[in-house]
Amino acid sequence: MEWLEIAKIANTHGLKGELKLLASTDFPEERFKVGKEVFLGSEGTYTPVTISGYRKHKQFIMVTFKGMHHINDVEKYKGLKLYVHAEDLQDLDEHEFYYHEIIGCTVYDGETKIGVVSDILETGANDVWTIKRDGKKDVLIPYIEQVVASVDVEQKRIQITPLPGLIEE
Repeated sequence: MEWLEIAKIANTHGLKGELKLLASTDFPEERFKVGKEVFLGSEGTYTPVTISGYRKHKQFIMVTFKGMHHINDVEKYKGLKLYVHAEDLQDLDEHEFYYHEIIGCTVYDGETKIGVVSDILETGANDVWTIKRDGKKDVLIPYIEQVVASVDVEQKRIQITPLPGLIEE
């Protein structure tokens, strides 16, 4: 069975069992919906937990789990990660991708390799992809039609047409 990481538990919050998550998922409002089952993972062991509370707080996702109403119930989970089954993912529309499909793709301008997508930043208007380059500064590429020409998740290849000045040498 394939597991996909959706968050890392950064810390506890308050005394009522709330956890502060660093999300690594594209649809947090869907992934952490009240009543959803997610899995606490460590060293190949996955324990199901049910989301009983969800809210956003600054850059964090705050959740509570069903049946865990006190800090003592959840303190042991600090540093663990949350997962979902890969087959639980819904199909996306054309030109929509999951983070795990984009991160790790090699980016090209024509036949010239630019680098590899290492991170995705949500800016509100559009996502911005961080491209890690060998021996050079990272490049930030907006995920917009004018820049990203094609995405082939099977081949892990992204073709771009950079705007002038987008990529510094």
